[in-house]
Amino acid sequence: MTHKRLLDCSASELLPMDKDALIYAVRASEGRVVVSETIGMTSPLLHNITNAELAASQGADIVLINMFDSENPIIHGMPANIAPEQILHELCRLTGRIIGVNLEAVDPDFDATHLDGLQMVPGRAATAENACRLVQMGAKILVLTGNPNNGVSNRALAKAAKMIREAVGNSALIITGKMHGAGIVQESGSDILTEQDIAEFVHQGVDVVLVPAPGTLPGMSQQKVASLIECIHSHGALAMTAIGTSQEGADVNTIRQIALMSKMAGADLHHIGDTGYIGMALPENIMAYSIAIRGIRHTYTRMARSINR
Repeated sequence: MTHKRLLDCSASELLPMDKDALIYAVRASEGRVVVSETIGMTSPLLHNITNAELAASQGADIVLINMFDSENPIIHGMPANIAPEQILHELCRLTGRIIGVNLEAVDPDFDATHLDGLQMVPGRAATAENACRLVQMGAKILVLTGNPNNGVSNRALAKAAKMIREAVGNSALIITGKMHGAGIVQESGSDILTEQDIAEFVHQGVDVVLVPAPGTLPGMSQQKVASLIECIHSHGALAMTAIGTSQEGADVNTIRQIALMSKMAGADLHHIGDTGYIGMALPENIMAYSIAIRGIRHTYTRMARSINR
């Protein structure tokens, strides 16, 4: 396979990428990769079109699916009669994008029961079985993280990363980290991640470490995030900044500011969250983020390039 910047890849080049090719493509893009998170189980913004397709249309390079139950896979807006085991393969085909899926590493010491729609189900747990099932379904990226209040700790994330790397080998890119405290107050704000956590994640086989974007958590300044990303890079891993605090629903000027601070901090990938309204970022914010980190030319190219190329 010819190694290219992810920026320059069409669907026919993205979809067959293995882990090593994807890592090269991200590195070569020099901080200009947009990852848009969407929820498949909620009603899509455009009724009969998936949120993933809408996110792709606004310039997302990679689409990440949150709250996806691998045992009962549902993505609303998909064509009828898609076999469950083909749902992610079909989403790859429809979007022309690489698809990732979140898995949650709940720490038994912090497990919480709540009734706000985010509560855990077995098919979303960060287990080797779920990871292998998702890879077979078409996921090329596995993001080990946590939704609000579910009790996901860095210790549990490292343990899950080890098990999942051993199970899936090099068949998927593994991203690990937290966008917010995920139910653990001791691991929130500026204490959400330490250099020791980063070293442990990479030691357990993680390819990309996720850190909150500057301005999204108390104390996560550009300088703080830059220091964490410098540590991530020193261990040979990539860094992804993430907006997981519903600021994906903020005004465009706020999005641009977060985008530029993230790029100045050293982000290799830029994640934008799934709850502008529930289900995905405001579409205009995905485009605004993309334009801020790579300009109109690359943004419009990604938006306009046919999935049949």
